[in-house]
This record gives sequence, C-alpha cells and structure tokens, in this order.
Amino acid sequence: MNTVQELITRSFHARPLEDKLQIKRLGPDRPDLQLQQVTQDRGKSYNRTFSNTWYTKADWLTGCPSKNKLFCFPCLLFNGDFPWTREEVTDLKHLSEKIKKHAHTRKHMENVTRLGMLGDAPIEQHISNAYRQTIQKHNETVDRNRHILSKIIDCIRFCGAFELALRGHDESEGSTNPGIFMGLVDLVASIDKEMEAHLARATVFKGTSKTIQNELLECMLEIIRSHIVQELLNTDFVAIEADDTTDVATQTQSVLVFRYLDNGYNVVERFYGCAHLKNSTAETITAAILRQLNFIFPELQQRKKLIAQSYDGASVMSGSHGGVQKRIRDVYPNAHYVHCHAHQLNLIMQQAVSKISETRIVFQDVGGMAAFFSRSPKRMEALQEIVDKRVPRGASTRWNYNIRTVQLIFQYREDLVQCFEAIEANKTFDFKSHSEARGFARTLKDREFQFFLFLFEKIMTKVENLYNQLQGRDVDTVSVKRFTTEFVASINIVRDEVDNLDSQLPAASTFSNHRKNITTLVRSAKEICDIVIVQAQERFAFTKHLGSAALLESKYFEKYNESFPEHALHEAVEAYPMLNQEDLKSELTVMYSMPVYQKAKDGRSLLSLIHELNMGKTFTETVALLKIVITTPMTTSEAERSFSALKRIKTFLRNTMLQERLNALAMLSIESKLVQNIADFNVQVIEKFAALRDRRAEFRYKK
Repeated sequence: MNTVQELITRSFHARPLEDKLQIKRLGPDRPDLQLQQVTQDRGKSYNRTFSNTWYTKADWLTGCPSKNKLFCFPCLLFNGDFPWTREEVTDLKHLSEKIKKHAHTRKHMENVTRLGMLGDAPIEQHISNAYRQTIQKHNETVDRNRHILSKIIDCIRFCGAFELALRGHDESEGSTNPGIFMGLVDLVASIDKEMEAHLARATVFKGTSKTIQNELLECMLEIIRSHIVQELLNTDFVAIEADDTTDVATQTQSVLVFRYLDNGYNVVERFYGCAHLKNSTAETITAAILRQLNFIFPELQQRKKLIAQSYDGASVMSGSHGGVQKRIRDVYPNAHYVHCHAHQLNLIMQQAVSKISETRIVFQDVGGMAAFFSRSPKRMEALQEIVDKRVPRGASTRWNYNIRTVQLIFQYREDLVQCFEAIEANKTFDFKSHSEARGFARTLKDREFQFFLFLFEKIMTKVENLYNQLQGRDVDTVSVKRFTTEFVASINIVRDEVDNLDSQLPAASTFSNHRKNITTLVRSAKEICDIVIVQAQERFAFTKHLGSAALLESKYFEKYNESFPEHALHEAVEAYPMLNQEDLKSELTVMYSMPVYQKAKDGRSLLSLIHELNMGKTFTETVALLKIVITTPMTTSEAERSFSALKRIKTFLRNTMLQERLNALAMLSIESKLVQNIADFNVQVIEKFAALRDRRAEFRYKK
C-alpha cells in the first residue's frame, strides 16, 4: 500500500489511521526504474541512466515503475510541492540540484515533520501536568483581569458618550464627592461580585487611576481613528471640513471632519480630532491639517481622492494666494474649496441689515430687548410670569439666533408690551428699568418698528427654512442648488407682498415720531428684499467645480436632451481630471433621453435609482461624478457641532487637560454611534492597552 500508484489512486488523507501507520512503517517504495536521459553538451552526447543508488542520497525519494518517474514520499502523502507530487521528476542531469532545493523548502520540511509525528501523542500531552496547570491558572487570572478592565472601559465610554466628568473633586477613599466615574465603578461593583472583590483586594492593579484612564482613552482614540482611516481608504472620494475656535480655556482649537460615502452610499461625516494651535495664521492651520492628512494619505495616488475642502469665508481660510485652501491645494490638487453656505447666508443677512439705516435701528431695538431681560434675574422673572418665554439674544455672526429673537418678539409682541408696562408700573424696579421698559413699550407700538418686524418675520421664516436645510448631513451640491433657488424665489414673493404689508399691521399702532410715511417704508422694504436677492444670487452662484452639479439636475434633463450642456461638462472634467469626458458625455446623453431618471430630486436619489436599476457598471463615469457631488460638503455644520461638544467637554471636564485626553473624550461623545458599531471594541482596547508596556497585572493569554 506504500507504492506511488496506490497512493495516487487512494488519497492518504482518506485512509484510516491503521493504514496510515502501516504506510509510515513500510516507508517509501524504491523500485527499479528504467529511466534514461540523453543530453547534448558542447557538441557531445551523454546518456544518463537511473541507478538505485540515487535512493541513498535522499531517504524520502520514491519511484513509480508504471510512470517511470520519481516522487517525494512525504509530500505525496500530505499534498506538497506540485513537481514532486503530480508533475513528477525525470530530469537526471539536474536531479542533485532539484533534490537539494526541494529538501530545503518549507512545505517539504513541514510534511516530513508531520510524517514523523504521525501516531505520536500530541506535543501538549508531553507537557507536565504542573506546567499545564500553571498555564490554566494564568489564563483564568487573565480572564478575571480582562473582565474587570472591560467594566472600567464601559464606565469611561459612558462618561465620554454623555460628556460627564471622569474626575471628581476628591477621589480618595471615603470621599462624599468622588465623581461620576468612581460612582459608576461603585455601581458596577454593587451588581458584579468579581468587580466588588477586585476593588476590595486590589494592590497591584486597581484600574481607576488617572494614568490608567489616560492610557485607556489613548487606546480608544487609536482604535476609533484606525477604523475611520480604514473607511477613508476604502471609499472613492473624500472631503474635509475644518474650522477653528477659542475654547473655554482660551486655547485655539482646530477641528478636522471627514466627509465621504460608505459602502451603502450613505453620507458619513466623521470627527477625526482637534489640534491645539499656537495662533490662527494660515501657516499654522495648514500645518495642523496637513499633518493629519499626510498620515492618512501617505501615497501620492491616494491623495487624488481628496476632492473638496470646506471652510468659512475668513481670508485666512479662503485666501486664493496665501490662504489655507490654496496651501492645501498645492499638496492635494483636486481638493477644491467650498465656502460654507451657512456662513454665506449669515453674510447675506448682514448685508441686508447694514445697508439700510432703518433696519439697523430695528435690530438694535430687538437686541436691546433681549439684553434688557438677560441682565437682570428680576426682569427675567417678570417676563416668565407674563410671557412664559425667554427672549434669546441675537448674534452678529450666527443669524439663526437673530431669527429666533425676531420670531419670538413678533409672536408675543402684545404680551411683551404688557410685560414692559408692568415693569414700568412696578415701583420695586429701579429707575433705569422703568425708563428702558417705557421706551421698549413705545417701540413695540410704533408702526414703523412693527412694519419692519412684520417684514423680517416673513424674511426670517424663509432664512430659517434655508438654514435648516443647509444643516442636513445628507445635503449635496444638487440639493443645495435647488434650496437656494427656491429661497430666492420665496424672497421675491415676499417682495411682491410688501405693498400689502401695511394692511396687516394692528390698527392701534401709530408713527410715534412721524419719521417716515408708509410709501417710504415700502420702498425701503423692497430695497431690503432686493439686497437679499442679489446677494443670494451672487454668493450662491454655482461656478467652476460646483458647476458640475448642473449636469445632474433632473428637472433640466428634458432640456438637456435637446441641447447638451457642453460648458458644464467641460467645467466638470477640468475640475476633476479623473473623469473621462467622452464616456461621461455618452452616459449623460442616454440618461437625459430616458424619463425614468427625471424622477430623482437630488444626487443621492439619482445614485440610488441607478443602483436600483442595476446600472452602476453601465454609468461608471456618471456614478463617479455623483459620488463627487454628494461627497462635496456645502456647509461646515459638522465642524460647528464638534465645537459645541469640545466646549461642553472643556467646561465640565476641567478646563486644563492633555490634548490627547480631549481628543479621546470628544471622539467618544461625537462618534458614540460609531463606537457602538465597532465589533469587539472593548477587546481591541484591552489588546492595545496590554501591548503599550509591561503590566504588573496579566492581560495576555498563554498557550
């Protein structure tokens, strides 16, 4: 049964153990072979004949009389290298070299070892019982330590997700205010006996010190970032959103957010981290951003997938010669700059207010009313009793706060008049409160103030609608163009209704100072609307790389079918050279001619429709353009949300902390859903924690 023919006919693996052991005892079959070889060398002919002495050169050689060829016995049994198991060896001239070469291959040595161990007891059984018990005891200790560490990680994750302070006022034993983290640890110990026993007897490793917290936070940050980096490397196109702010500790922080599509073509915006800046110059901000980008995209080919960068309109960020966006494009040429459209909206409203003197006065009065109540708890109490609402204070750079102020004053103007009059009549208030309250009451009754209040309530409603639309994470270039077009149209409607605005004012209102007649106010109101319309058309104009969105606006597909938009196509290919112009034009021509694609409202719905119809491999260039359009961020709203989280963390988790700790806590808060979706997150943290340095407590298993 040890012949080559028998072993080829019936696999060694398929045989019972008794037959395998018998074949091992018999060893390789060594029959006489009639193997001859005639070779030519330097004009002479040599006749070589196989001799049985070849078997002595390698104890693993075996032969097959029927095939008249040589084989490797161990490799034949355990599926080794192909030439010595199936192709066979007949070259006698180079046989010595072949034998030496094969004898040193890894596969051959493994097969020889497996044949030698066949029938022996596993090596583990040769280990002494004492040693095996030591390993078992060690692994049981590791199980307990990992269980305890996993519970501590859960407590840190909880505090991070809900932006709760890890450290308390006094964490010493017996303290009445040990902090939320220690409180959570004690809570876990009350329901987990192993945790309770660990805290009671721990001398080497307790796991609750500040150092251990920082190391665990560092490990968590690295794992989350590595997960984000892997997603970035797997996606086709990436965009960044960045901004800087001064935190509660008066330190300048720069935030970096990545925007891309996941495998399901959902828009993902990931907070990557914040960096402390020495100053707010273009050089410093650029260096902070490039330091993180170059780590993620070290290769030149990978840098081509960065297709957009979105910042606010500050000159240090948007400057076309020395700004951050220009410096980033010098390294990442496809990263086109997008001015945040939410900031653009702020600038539009600032222009509308600052150009007309009447509107400046109106917003000074509006801001004065909000400040009047915010400066005194006693006034706030009077407001709460009558209006049952707080008047939010506006901001020159955040028009969503001005929107709320205008809308609340418009809605509760009569109640506010009653409140101001009540304060004026109440003798417990000081003279300044009486004077200001009397003035604000007269202002609210003034017909001119009411006229502009009614006007801006209508405008602000449209502004708020656009602002909310721009804050959506799924918003893309195509949808933003539709939103801004609808916004301009809605302001035009408000302008047309200005002539009838006087009839909507309360009949009891009068011009207190007789400064303007209604005709002049109507003219000023139309001028305000015109400023908003012109500014919106200029600032929301889609040119150059943003012009590619015009190719994907479904409402124009029928028009494009008759006259192809060559200019928009040229701009798209010029901005994104990775696109093939001829193929893209052919695909779009077909798409424009088919009514089914006209149903899509925006880029995401069009991309979804293409994949529903299983046309992704047909419209490859169109899909690439859609991914670019969807990936391009139109606002830095995610960066703004990150700032809010950073400020809360700095406020509640002590103003001074290491930058790594701040990044880790911010990551746990902002990307809490991502953390929940990472499989075996705690296990990965423990593995990385154990590898940081040698621990006095055991966290690694032995085999």
